[in-house]
Amino acid sequence: MQISKNHRFGLITFFVLLVASYLVTKEPWKKSAGELQTSMSPEAPPMEITLDWDELTTGYPLAPTTDTILSYSGFDLGYNEQYEQAAWVAYVLTREEIESGTIDRTDNFRPDTAIASGSATLADYRGSGFDRGHLAPAGDMKWDSSAMSESFLMSNMSPQSPAFNRGVWRRLETQVRNHALEKDSIYVITGPVFEPIDSLIGENGVGVPGQYFKVLVDLSPPDHSLIAFLLPHSGSSDPLIQFAITVDSLEQVTGYDFFATAPDQDMLEWLERQLDLDSWD
Repeated sequence: MQISKNHRFGLITFFVLLVASYLVTKEPWKKSAGELQTSMSPEAPPMEITLDWDELTTGYPLAPTTDTILSYSGFDLGYNEQYEQAAWVAYVLTREEIESGTIDRTDNFRPDTAIASGSATLADYRGSGFDRGHLAPAGDMKWDSSAMSESFLMSNMSPQSPAFNRGVWRRLETQVRNHALEKDSIYVITGPVFEPIDSLIGENGVGVPGQYFKVLVDLSPPDHSLIAFLLPHSGSSDPLIQFAITVDSLEQVTGYDFFATAPDQDMLEWLERQLDLDSWD
């Protein structure tokens, strides 16, 4: 069968556009952790790591989605007014805190009166089908009664499907505590990814994120490393390592600068590009 010149031109144009759409990624947040992970290559390490870890953990992530920054007994929180939840929470978790933790879970969910414009409420979640998912987990706050109680503020909640919250998300929270026990102390940053937002719930329009992240920093000498996790908001039985990516990749997805206050940016940027899975079991 003979194909006309116009038909051939149309086929060529179609395939050119198809290839171009594949090669050019306009929406990086749609990449999965696996896609990001496979694009990484190891780099030669510097002579030694000289970061000031105190400055690293006392600075806040530079995030355009943060409207208000609040400090609580067990964690710091950057609040997002548009979607009525934290853009991020950050805290240091130590072996001593885990081993000495005896405080029982309080379940005293309540609005956060420190949010001047008002936080989400329990009514926003009622009948929605979503759990009030912790960002700073109650299980990490068992060392102090105030820290435990404040972890149930609605500013620390994000709408999570039961399959996600009670499954892969809980597994990751448990693994974080295991890492703190093994390494003595780690710095933890957790948050939702607001691009995309799947839907809004409640009168206050609480956003349902499409993905969630965690960043972990090994603070214990002599070896230091960073790791990030990017999880789609859905149930999964996959091994947690399938969701591990570099911090640099996560910054590209979120637009955040997680360690903007670190004094040695060259050293930090090298660490952010590495994914040393052996260091994190």
